[in-house]
Amino acid sequence: MLNALAHTQRLRVFRALVVAGPGGLTPSTLADQLDVARNTLSFHLKELAHAGLVSIEQQGRNLIYRAEYGRMDGLIGYLTEHCCQGGVCEVSPSKTCC
Repeated sequence: MLNALAHTQRLRVFRALVVAGPGGLTPSTLADQLDVARNTLSFHLKELAHAGLVSIEQQGRNLIYRAEYGRMDGLIGYLTEHCCQGGVCEVSPSKTCC
């Protein structure tokens, strides 16, 4: 999952899907919103889906992509539990939001 999110464009796509909420977005909406070529977006969506970070649902002729919040929460939980070798992880609030 971290490998999938390590790429700038994939992270942008994942953020957009998280912000979109449970309703998700179509690839064309994502491409327009992020100003990304559709073939490039398709590649990144496939990588995010392969990592389990997004789900895909067919609705008529459209594909709807949604962030997998459970997987995201699991990753955050894992990092929080293991990143500090059992110690308390000090998280300082960021002044800017990504």
